[in-house]
Amino acid sequence: MGVPPVERRRDGGSVRWGVLATGGIAAAFTADLVDLPDAEVVAVASRTEESAKSFADRFGIPRAYGEWDALARDEDVDVVYVATPHSAHRAAAGLCLEAGRNVLCEKAFTLNTREARELVALAKERDSFLMEAMWMYCNPLIRRLKDLIDDGAIGEVRSVQADFGLSGPFPPTHRLRDRAQGGGALLDLGVYPVSFAQLLLGEPSEIMARAVLSEESVDLQTGMLLSWESGALASLHCSLVGGTSVSASVTGSGGRIDVPSGFFYPDRFVLHRDGRDAEEFAADPAHGPRSSLKHEASEVMRCLRAGETESPLVPLDGTLAVMRTLDAVRDRIGVRYPADEYATDEHPADEHPTDEAGRADLTPA
Repeated sequence: MGVPPVERRRDGGSVRWGVLATGGIAAAFTADLVDLPDAEVVAVASRTEESAKSFADRFGIPRAYGEWDALARDEDVDVVYVATPHSAHRAAAGLCLEAGRNVLCEKAFTLNTREARELVALAKERDSFLMEAMWMYCNPLIRRLKDLIDDGAIGEVRSVQADFGLSGPFPPTHRLRDRAQGGGALLDLGVYPVSFAQLLLGEPSEIMARAVLSEESVDLQTGMLLSWESGALASLHCSLVGGTSVSASVTGSGGRIDVPSGFFYPDRFVLHRDGRDAEEFAADPAHGPRSSLKHEASEVMRCLRAGETESPLVPLDGTLAVMRTLDAVRDRIGVRYPADEYATDEHPADEHPTDEAGRADLTPA
């Protein structure tokens, strides 16, 4: 019988966070977290005690661990934010769930669907909270966009277009060129266009894809065409070899919505309804910087206080559906990771000092 899950905070007190990893995305998340009055960062863990202590000193965190297991066993931690590279998500999140911790795990959630299913099953077995850190789904302006579409503002959705490309350069030694670490454009960048399309349309019925591969057999750029039984199509693109506008457009039977830049953390979008003037929707300054990660943190804390084991904004079924699509795309383009052949909790990857993609550090201005 496993360790019982941490008691969820229903008393209105601070939610106590642990941070697992000390790279750029962990720093960005922690910086946003310490600004939330109902959050308290009480522990951090890294592969080395030196790295953990340096991170703890930077953010005023009381406990620093040089091993992941120590954080997982810290019963003063309500929820752990897992910010390792993709290749270690299964091992790190699994360790925390086994110990009874609640978990927010960075995206892409895992390297493949098998790993994702294992984490979801483990969370359900332990009755612990688990959520993918798909911050786009918690963004207030994205939620407004989805509400408009769900309410029929543009009629029935006919097509979605979205792109995310960076110009790099990413040399062969970079994590994004390392197949063992889930390198390539798809997991770091392509997860955003895919997640955007599936937020609006659900899981596709058919998937086509083409890619340009590197010498290391990771995708340098990938084009995807997804289709649904409704007749809707999505044209999606991700790239490590060319910067794009990072834009999105959703076309319906009665209009369209354009997100001109930074579609997964937009500052505005424009609604065009047939026969009407265009209407612009802008981000509320009260919600903070467009790159803020506080919205996903707030959603986690809301769920914990409500005794929920998953978020309605980032449901686990949706995360699994995205992972199935990413697996299918990799199958079409001929990209396989070593972890596809073995259980990753037996082969955890070393923590990498660089940031995971998809945050302001790696997004175009």
